[in-house]
Amino acid sequence: MSGAQAGERAGRPPARVVVVDDQTVVREGIVMLLGLLPGIEVVGSGGDGDEAVALVAELSPDVVLMDLRMPRCDGAEATRRIRQEYPGTQVVVLTTYADDESLFPALRAGARGYLTKDAGGDEIVRAVEGVLSGDAGLSPKIQRRLLERLSQPEAAVPDPVEPPDGLTAREAEVLVLIAEGLTNQEIATSLHVSTATVKTHINNLFAKAGLKDRAQAVRYAYRHGLAKLPGSSIT
Repeated sequence: MSGAQAGERAGRPPARVVVVDDQTVVREGIVMLLGLLPGIEVVGSGGDGDEAVALVAELSPDVVLMDLRMPRCDGAEATRRIRQEYPGTQVVVLTTYADDESLFPALRAGARGYLTKDAGGDEIVRAVEGVLSGDAGLSPKIQRRLLERLSQPEAAVPDPVEPPDGLTAREAEVLVLIAEGLTNQEIATSLHVSTATVKTHINNLFAKAGLKDRAQAVRYAYRHGLAKLPGSSIT
């Protein structure tokens, strides 16, 4: 039974889905799988976050199945832009990674679902239907991780520093890595993005902060409390 037939039988049209993954073989495999699932119609696919935003603008899908670690624009940033600019589209992350550094930025960006790529077809359908019904589409593994995190005693940590001069969270993150002495390639590796994406972030933050070179950027990061001087302690 096709996705359209199952959706019609349930008395509602199938969910219109866009698939975004930078690995062509993986993306095509997901599209093929979704074509066999009830209640889902794939209306487009893309290879990075910029394409995801463009596809949402063009197609107005119900849900984007979003990979996280992609070139040019990663999944968390694309999710933030989609939820801000096109709130009628929900985002379900479908990724290899279930670590805190991947999970929590994606949820903070506005993802309503989070699955790992070992999820079965039924689990994907439940997640899509869940987010369209206003629920969270989280895999059991992710639910356990969230419960574990919430059950841990909170450590005394300082309030996060608000990025100055309108810097985005990712631009501030790049600035901190510059202050730590990382090259563009090392920053790209650390953030799992391309060097072109890093250069774009650097150009943007330099323009916003009125910076001319990396030395000024380092001083700026220390001055605004985004980076700590070596040997300093957090009080």
